[in-house]
Amino acid sequence: MVTTIKTKTTKSIVSILSAMTLLFSLGSCQDYLDVQPEDKLVGDQLYRNVYDADAAVIGIYGKFMNLAEKHVILNEMRADLMTTTRNSNPYLEQLSEHNVAENNPYISPKQFYEVIQNCNDALKNFDIMLADKKFTQSQYEQRYADIACIRSWIYLQLGIHFGSVPYITEPIETLEDVKNIKKYPRIPFDQLLDQLVTFTEALTYKNIYDGQSSLLVTVDGYDTRKFFINKECLLGDLQLWKGNYQLAAAHYKNVMEETPAGGVQTVDNYRVKYAEVITNEDLAVGYLRNFETDATTLVDSNTKGWRSIFGRTRDVLWNSEWIWSLPFESSFAPANPFIAFFSKTSGDYLAKPSQHAIDLWNSNNQVFGSIFGYPYDARGPKFTYKMVAGDPVIMKYIYKFEGANDQFKRNGDWFLYRAAKLHLRYAEAANRDNQQKIAYALLNQGIKSAYTPDPNNIPADVTNIQQTNESFPYNFDARQGDFPNYRAPWHRNTGVRGRARLQSVGAIGDDVITTENNIIAEAALELAYEGNRWEDLVRVSRRRNDPAFLADKIYEKLSKDGNAKADEVRAKLMNPNNWYLPFKW
Repeated sequence: MVTTIKTKTTKSIVSILSAMTLLFSLGSCQDYLDVQPEDKLVGDQLYRNVYDADAAVIGIYGKFMNLAEKHVILNEMRADLMTTTRNSNPYLEQLSEHNVAENNPYISPKQFYEVIQNCNDALKNFDIMLADKKFTQSQYEQRYADIACIRSWIYLQLGIHFGSVPYITEPIETLEDVKNIKKYPRIPFDQLLDQLVTFTEALTYKNIYDGQSSLLVTVDGYDTRKFFINKECLLGDLQLWKGNYQLAAAHYKNVMEETPAGGVQTVDNYRVKYAEVITNEDLAVGYLRNFETDATTLVDSNTKGWRSIFGRTRDVLWNSEWIWSLPFESSFAPANPFIAFFSKTSGDYLAKPSQHAIDLWNSNNQVFGSIFGYPYDARGPKFTYKMVAGDPVIMKYIYKFEGANDQFKRNGDWFLYRAAKLHLRYAEAANRDNQQKIAYALLNQGIKSAYTPDPNNIPADVTNIQQTNESFPYNFDARQGDFPNYRAPWHRNTGVRGRARLQSVGAIGDDVITTENNIIAEAALELAYEGNRWEDLVRVSRRRNDPAFLADKIYEKLSKDGNAKADEVRAKLMNPNNWYLPFKW
């Protein structure tokens, strides 16, 4: 199949790119992606025009998707929200207990470097193509930046999990050389972050592909805009790790203010919008109107409410939340790894929520005015996991599969970045930049609520309230008034906890550490099992020079699960050197 793609003329390549099969078929074709570096085809055979370059880009994303399972397992099983089941293999137990043998297959960095090698090869050939005038400066900058950012993302993950790693930016003769310290010395995580920030910030193109690009198509509901890494989110994360908080906030704010695609209204795009209480056509925790006191009327489907973030098709509401998500299709490789990993009825059931995670959800209260509520966070026991024959089953990754009711239709997604994560990361940066009130607002009930002197008595004229009156990147206008009639861009923002119908946590006057603790706790409740938790714990612990922040949470998981090694593991993790995996394959 790839051979056919390589020999197509430009017009026929366009038609292939316009068919969604290209994305997935390149993921399954091994002669291009898995070729060993010393045996690869020369650039003249692969990089003749912009459509060959497009094929290389899509091929790299196909290869990148093979990292999905490892990414989720390393970031979740090593942290405090996911634990093993009676079916788990010893290698998963090693990850959970932070006692990893060098032959543990989950820890090998080789797959990461396979993708990096493909990135390096493509970037080198893009340079050659530009010099040979095989595509325009704009075409070059867009494709170069995309693949460069995928490489930076992978290196960030390598640093998070392995600490010191080789930073290789040119194609190499053989992947085995990566293990040769004399050829490719390993640099500490701090130096790696410096390199990644300098390189990625220097890229001249930081948007998604422009609207005229042959890589942007919409077929069968898939808008390829959401397939490609969001460079501003990546840069925000890199600057957040480096401690450059205002720069991080600026990158995140750029995404918050992006021109929407896929039919999304500007006031809804990445705004964490309030609930539509009449229709429930939203992404919020909701109940049937006028039946809120009946817990059985919780909106629980793949097409409405908070659960639908993970089960719905890629429609307008989906596009208002998701920033970066890669789909698994049952007809093409790579196969969806998450059904086998999580499902109890159709898979191996290898992981489940920890009791510590369950307790976190159950320690929160939903509210309905000041009269009534439920003593749990519905995002946990109602949506993120469900009880199946007495066992808690993580559901986020298998809603689409179960909704299809077809064992052979094993579609799903790799969840990489969405609006709630964006808001929490922005709040983390803003808080560290002494903007606690803004952080509090986005965490809790939204900008309008926090910036209204009396939310229970909102005046008709809101000219001088409901806005931050700060300069970029802290400028938010959430005014909603009637005299004069005015609806500002952020008037529908309801906050992460507001969208979940939860009581606010903390207070506007809280200090930096208290606010940060609340933000990271909320990330656990909202983003559980989406591949963020270990990196959140490591980032904050490094920032504070406080290993107990991480170690205590792992202790809580193991202790509540009855693991006799809880004290031993906590003591081990009090040494930050023990946070990192052995660099072996």
